[in-house]
Amino acid sequence: MKVLLVNGSPHKEGCTYTALCEVTKTLNKEGIETEIFWIGNKPLGGCIACLKCREKGICVFDDAVNRCREKAYEADGFVFGSPVHYGAVSGNMTAFMDRLFYSELGGNGNKAFYMKPAAAVISARRAGTTATFDQLNKYFTIQEMPVVSSRYWNMVHGTNAGEVKQDAEGLLTMRVLGRNMAYLLKCQEAARKAGVALPEREETVFTNFIR
Repeated sequence: MKVLLVNGSPHKEGCTYTALCEVTKTLNKEGIETEIFWIGNKPLGGCIACLKCREKGICVFDDAVNRCREKAYEADGFVFGSPVHYGAVSGNMTAFMDRLFYSELGGNGNKAFYMKPAAAVISARRAGTTATFDQLNKYFTIQEMPVVSSRYWNMVHGTNAGEVKQDAEGLLTMRVLGRNMAYLLKCQEAARKAGVALPEREETVFTNFIR
C-alpha cells in the first residue's frame, strides 16, 4: 500500500514539508510506502473550463498537475498539504487542486481518487488554519473520498521548519493522522480480500435550481 503526500508550499522543505515528513515517518512504521510530491514554485494557471480533459482524460496544460495525476493512479491514499496564505490555501495549490480534481472527472472516469482515503495538512504561523483545512477537505468529499481525521484538526504552527519541530502538539497530531490513515488503508485491504464490493454508483444528475 502507498500514500502519496502532496506538498503545496512554494518552499520545498519548509513548514508544510516538515509536517508531511512526520506523517510519512509514522506511515512507514506502519508498513505503508510513501512518496512526497512537490508541486514546485513555478506559477500554475487555474482551470479555464475548456473541457478538453473530457476528451483527453488529462488536463490540457501539461505540468505538475498531470505528473501528480499519473502517480495518483498507483496510490491507495493521499495527504494534501498547504501553508496558509491570506487565510486560505496557497494560490498555486488552489490552482493545482482545481485542475487535478476537475480533470479527474474527464476521460478516465474518476479512477484515481474514488473511495481512496485522503487528509489535509495545514501549516501556518498563527491563524487561518481552519478555513484552509475546510477548503481542502471539500475536494475530497466531492470525489467520494473517505476523509481521515486525527485527534485535532490537522495543523502545525511555526514560521520555519525549526519552529514546526518545536510544535509538540502539532507533531503529535501528524503522527495520529499517520496511524489513522494506515488503519483505514488496512481495513480497506481486508475488505477487498473478504470480497466486500465498493458502493453501488448511480448516474450523475446535475441541477441548477432554475426552472
